[in-house]
Amino acid sequence: MLIAKTYRASLDIETHGAGGARNSANGAPGDRRPVLLPVLVSILLLGAGTSSWASGPTPSPSFNGLRATARSPLASRPAVRAPVIQTPADQTPTTVFVGPAIPTSTTVAPSGAWPLPAGQLHRKLAEGRTGPNPKQVAFTPNGRELWTPLLGSTGVDVFRVPDMQKIARIKLGTYGGVEVVFTKDSKRAYVSQMQTASVYEIDVDAKRVLRVLKTGGTWTKVLELSPDELTLYAANWVSDDISVIDLRTGALKGRIPTVDTPRGLVVSNDGKSLFVAGFENGDIVRIDLAPAVPSTTSSIPAATKNKKTPIGFTSTQLLRTGGAMRHLVLDRARNLLYADDMGHDTTHVIDLATGQVRMLATTDSHPNTIDLSPDGHYLYVSNRGQNSPSGYNQFGPDFGSVIVLDVATGVAVDAIVGGNQTTGLDVSPDGTLLAFTDFQDARVQLYAIPPLALLQKSDGTRARVYKSELLRRKP
Repeated sequence: MLIAKTYRASLDIETHGAGGARNSANGAPGDRRPVLLPVLVSILLLGAGTSSWASGPTPSPSFNGLRATARSPLASRPAVRAPVIQTPADQTPTTVFVGPAIPTSTTVAPSGAWPLPAGQLHRKLAEGRTGPNPKQVAFTPNGRELWTPLLGSTGVDVFRVPDMQKIARIKLGTYGGVEVVFTKDSKRAYVSQMQTASVYEIDVDAKRVLRVLKTGGTWTKVLELSPDELTLYAANWVSDDISVIDLRTGALKGRIPTVDTPRGLVVSNDGKSLFVAGFENGDIVRIDLAPAVPSTTSSIPAATKNKKTPIGFTSTQLLRTGGAMRHLVLDRARNLLYADDMGHDTTHVIDLATGQVRMLATTDSHPNTIDLSPDGHYLYVSNRGQNSPSGYNQFGPDFGSVIVLDVATGVAVDAIVGGNQTTGLDVSPDGTLLAFTDFQDARVQLYAIPPLALLQKSDGTRARVYKSELLRRKP
């Protein structure tokens, strides 16, 4: 089984050799960068009015309330290296670096610093230099920060929004992070770590590790909080199960066996169902959580010999493509579940009320992360690009991309050419900003999302021509 998973890992960039220590996450190119690197930041100020969005006229004096200045508000404060913080007993001591990045000045670029390709609607605002291999990127629910777990380093980089000043590097012991989720009040963050099958609970304001939670599985990746935020679900890539952790006590309640190589996770609005994406066979299943819902302290029944799901749980298969299902996102207002298939370069949508399944659209090579606009009209898809003949963890023959799909039609209304292996992606809670990471470039990019009216009028000009810019050399 481990050999098969190693093969499948060649399609999924964040594994770096799924299955424990088969390959080191620290072996990716570019991981010899310093711990704190200069952040290249520029703010492309927005013009007033939707009609002038693409043409980029005289910029306004501020963006999202941030006035353009030659130096950031933190520029006058020296960077601070906090003392080693002793975490609770038998947990890894953690060092937190808090303060401006080096150098401390923030460059505010004039309008046109990043030329807007003809027909492109999303405008680049800034970019920040991360540590090696930024796996994911996520806005805090209050929209004030961007967090980027570093697969090729030992922690998480934190950037201030919208000026992209790096304000912290939170260390997670010996290894880096994979995915991060936040509580709705932006007070707590949970970061998964594959190599140790652990989840780090972090105080968002203090940038301090509070607890290290053990999942009991192998190669932990995607995380999901229950609606009441009392339970954490964690997908274990190699042990093929979902850990269920009681956040009030930190105790592992148990593990629910599920599809082969589980990755994407989404919990239903009522907290009674958990949807799981299976990478090995392109599965999407629904697990009935009802036995665990009445009491958050009850243990999970053990699986019997011939059952994939424990006694008391039922699992229903919603889709199997034979590809490599990767990420899930739920339109909670319409009860529509979206997924991307990295093996077939496609996106799918499932109507959870009727069970109807349809392929939404094809994507570029190796779709990674997906996210919905808050209004549910558009699906953003990051695409890593083709694998290198020398290996999936090397630069490929083409650049990554982000495409924007109209969920009603499946038509791409806009597209962005990314860097080397565009991987993580997130849309800000207010729907005004898009962030994505370039895995091999150690970079996070920030874009302004155009008004809904402009997207609705898009004729897809940019989406029809950008592909010619992706290929940089023959495979």
